[in-house]
Amino acid sequence: MRTSLIYRNGTVYEALMRGLYGRHYAARYRAIAELVPSGASVVDLCCGPATLYTRYLRHKSVDYTGLDLNERFVARVTEAGGQGKVWNLRSDQPLPTADYVIMQASLYHFLPEPGPVIDRMLAAATEQVIVAEPVRNLATSDNPVLATIGKRFTDAGDGEQAHRFTEPTLDEFFAGYGAQVVRQSLIAGGREKLYVLSA
Repeated sequence: MRTSLIYRNGTVYEALMRGLYGRHYAARYRAIAELVPSGASVVDLCCGPATLYTRYLRHKSVDYTGLDLNERFVARVTEAGGQGKVWNLRSDQPLPTADYVIMQASLYHFLPEPGPVIDRMLAAATEQVIVAEPVRNLATSDNPVLATIGKRFTDAGDGEQAHRFTEPTLDEFFAGYGAQVVRQSLIAGGREKLYVLSA
């Protein structure tokens, strides 16, 4: 599977994310972890190198399943004590059920039609769906060099992703879920927006 450089190594991925988020790096994970109670079951979509699990959820004794297209990231989940599964979220295959179904910083991979992924998340969750999505992005920078970098380093194995959400477009998308949206707030210094939907 061909991927961008940052998706080939978990350490490189984390280093880049730390650079992008700076002092807000830990806050983006804490905001999600605080919503998950001890002992809950969790399915984490596009889980990456299992940072949410290893640093923020494992001590809560959650039943964690991480799904990702990247075999290296999935192996890290398993090595860390969770259950990792190689998974193509573009398929119609139903997701594993869990109390909490989570996606962080990955919904843009499914533009221009992210609705089917959210619908499958809602079908799989017994308690809540938690989505945190960047609303300030390199790919939408006015600086053409930064925008090019932001677009070219987003191939997780299914092609480069040129499109991103802004806060207004993300709000507009989730408005379609009406009363199921029980919480929304900016996190990580305003770089991401968190949405919580009732199952």
